Amino acid sequence: MNWAKTRPTVKYDLALSGILNLPFAELGANIDDLDLNGDNPYGYRPLIEALAAHSQVSRDSVVTISGGTSMANHLAMAAAIEHGDEILIEEPTYEPILALAEYFGAKVKRFPRSFESGYRIEIEELAKRITPSTRLIVLTNMHNPSSVLVEEKTLRQIGGLAKDAGARVLVDEVYLEAMFEAAPPSSVHLGPEFIATTSLTKGYGLSGLRCGWIMAEPDMAQRMRLLHDVFGAVGPQPSERLSVVALTNLPKFIDRAKKILETNRAVLNDFLDTREELQAVRTETGTTSFPRLLKGRVEDLSDSLQQKYDTAIVPGRFFESPQHFRIGMCAEPELFKIGVERLGAALDELGQVEPD
Repeated sequence: MNWAKTRPTVKYDLALSGILNLPFAELGANIDDLDLNGDNPYGYRPLIEALAAHSQVSRDSVVTISGGTSMANHLAMAAAIEHGDEILIEEPTYEPILALAEYFGAKVKRFPRSFESGYRIEIEELAKRITPSTRLIVLTNMHNPSSVLVEEKTLRQIGGLAKDAGARVLVDEVYLEAMFEAAPPSSVHLGPEFIATTSLTKGYGLSGLRCGWIMAEPDMAQRMRLLHDVFGAVGPQPSERLSVVALTNLPKFIDRAKKILETNRAVLNDFLDTREELQAVRTETGTTSFPRLLKGRVEDLSDSLQQKYDTAIVPGRFFESPQHFRIGMCAEPELFKIGVERLGAALDELGQVEPD
């Protein structure tokens, strides 16, 4: 996360994992939608109702968070485990999830989502790692960084394993939002073992609102609300009100996001077809791709792109995969196309370097 916050600004940004930020003028808000104060002791009620309708869950199952999915994951994990509990986390995964588990003093074990298996979750491998001490299973869906979807059948199997062990399943679903109308129902519908986190930050260009939420069975949701008294007290009234406006206007944001993703995905797929030094698990949905570099070092590629080509990718070391890099398909299409061309030039240059 520090790298993401402090990296140099580039013109051709292939590191973006959320849709290009929406200008405020396109949000559809006016001054009457804003207020500095209001009644929101455990979330602004109109926002809770809008999120419940959006996710097709009861209001009692929704916990609003003003820190996006990152803070939602923080609160969900804090409520689900105690210091020293054993938890299973997918590998590779998004680095802040591991950092969060370590922060809470969890005993971390891993289960594989390998490139060779197409980043699928192998239930047999997961089952081997669960013990009577396991209290939480953590995964991302769609997978961050590969955008691979976990199918409902697999999620149900994971839920069954968790139930037998007396554990819960925490699913970071923020990238499901980028499937729009094609997104499957949240995993929280599959049983009380499931806790789901998400936000408006990735699929719609609404990152600045920091609107996140957790879905869980009502008793667990209430535990989270009370625990959040320690962390955040109350949410920011302006942001919560603007989030209601955003949810009302989601259809037009979806149209914008689809055009960006469809155009950029076609460009990226054509590019990958021409590059023998790259292997990638292709997906039809999602905002990111996670190619493997077969020749050379990703760090050298990343440095060259930033320094010589005004272009950025995300090095795979942030996802426990140093020979991979993440490409986000979220930039303005004209700039994305040029960025991909510059990636090709940097790869050509890397291939000309003699190995030590």
